[in-house]
Amino acid sequence: MSTSTRVRADACPGVFATHDAADGPLARIRLPGGAITKEQLTVLADAADDLGDGALHLTSRGNVQLRGVTRPGLASRLSAAGLLPSPSHERVRNILASPLSGTAQELAPALDKALCAVPELAELPGRFLFALDGGRGDVSGEGADVCWRDGALLLDGADTGLRVAVENAVEALIAVARAFVRIRETAWRVGELHDPEPLLHGIPGETEEPRIFDTNPGLPIGPIGDAFGVAPVFGRLAAEQARAIAKAGNAVVTPWRSILVFGTLDDDAGLITDPAAPSLGISACIGRPGCAKSLADVRADAARVGQTPRVHFAGCARRCGKPAREHVDVLAAEDGYLVDGAWVPVGDLARTLARKGSAELKGQQ
Repeated sequence: MSTSTRVRADACPGVFATHDAADGPLARIRLPGGAITKEQLTVLADAADDLGDGALHLTSRGNVQLRGVTRPGLASRLSAAGLLPSPSHERVRNILASPLSGTAQELAPALDKALCAVPELAELPGRFLFALDGGRGDVSGEGADVCWRDGALLLDGADTGLRVAVENAVEALIAVARAFVRIRETAWRVGELHDPEPLLHGIPGETEEPRIFDTNPGLPIGPIGDAFGVAPVFGRLAAEQARAIAKAGNAVVTPWRSILVFGTLDDDAGLITDPAAPSLGISACIGRPGCAKSLADVRADAARVGQTPRVHFAGCARRCGKPAREHVDVLAAEDGYLVDGAWVPVGDLARTLARKGSAELKGQQ
């Protein structure tokens, strides 16, 4: 059934199985739907200071990573804060939800609870991703394996034609995940299956002609309804910035390394609050010295670049943290970078990316 030729187990990091990075153990904490209370955010800020490198690192799945976790006690802190409801399932609680959709945000904890209640789903690969899109098209384009989009069921980003009522959404996503565990063999993602059709057997719903849905990248920054969107540079949220957000109220961490704060920020604490800020278009992996595989200090190089199109800087061919959306690929190479495959010296990066930005703007006119 699976066409995957993977020969090793998925090693996505978690709380108990950390990743040995160059700057110390890396722990990934799942936040289903991105939702986090002000009390939980304070716990993470304290853990970053006491156990890690003093920052929360936001991921492209709306999760949080702590780097340099060399001291014990993280699991007990997370459990006490309600951030580790099922140790056996902690690496598979990968759930995106539209940050601005009440329906999606309400379904996320229900899906998380149902996921943790099925013992066999602890065997899902840590890369398997659920998504709940309230119809905005914001998370349905983020590379989820299975997505409920306002009634439509999508597999690997494509509409299956199956329509599932909101009251059956959680049941349908759990059924797909259970079927994937049964047939996946060595596959990590739905897109690696030769025939994904068996994943839909027995799911209640109506069938219609599949559609191609528009997707709308979401990077909510500034005032949005009852919330205020902010973003830390390169997704690195210092502990003191996290505490400033927690002081304001509860929050949602988005898949675009931004945060929706449900309250009033008395101090922006150096966070990006302007939706026109040039740095919002730039993302980067950790690079040197945090990663031994990286060929460059990509964040330092990225910080010297001005106005650009959507760009992701990567220190090696793994391209960790790259966006699912269309972007300019900037890959570290010997004495320079490969920009969409063409070698560019470091000194010419800003000019090259500025030209690409100008071309992109012309194409939109």
